[in-house]
Amino acid sequence: MSIAVRSATTTWDGALASGTGTFGATSSGALDGQEVTWVSRTEAPGGKTSPEELLAAAHSSCFSMALALTLSNHKLTPTRLVVSAEVHLDPVNDVPTITTSNITVNGTVPGVDAATFASLVDEAAALCPVSRLFAGAAIAVDAHLEA
Repeated sequence: MSIAVRSATTTWDGALASGTGTFGATSSGALDGQEVTWVSRTEAPGGKTSPEELLAAAHSSCFSMALALTLSNHKLTPTRLVVSAEVHLDPVNDVPTITTSNITVNGTVPGVDAATFASLVDEAAALCPVSRLFAGAAIAVDAHLEA
């Protein structure tokens, strides 16, 4: 049995270069009405999103949850975790391909040193479900423990 199931539907109107996609029927309703276009994906966002931005949001939020859980499992409580993800769409053999997700972690965690923090970030990376989904992609993590 699944822990959670979420869904989204995109309706696309028109050709790729001039068309527009609109999200609707998302599980939470939070993305309903949000538009996506080829231009917003490859040039200027113009208030619209892209699959890469949505993947970055999914990866950064998932990673932050995995790290919070990992810290908790080691009896540590973060004051703050700021996790950013940068997802790259690159040409591979002239085909647009999502190749990389770079994660940056800045954490304030009382009672932990930098080496231990780095080890716990690695543990969280192996735990994060989105990281495991991206297992075939290059995922780089840059973590910093803040005072």
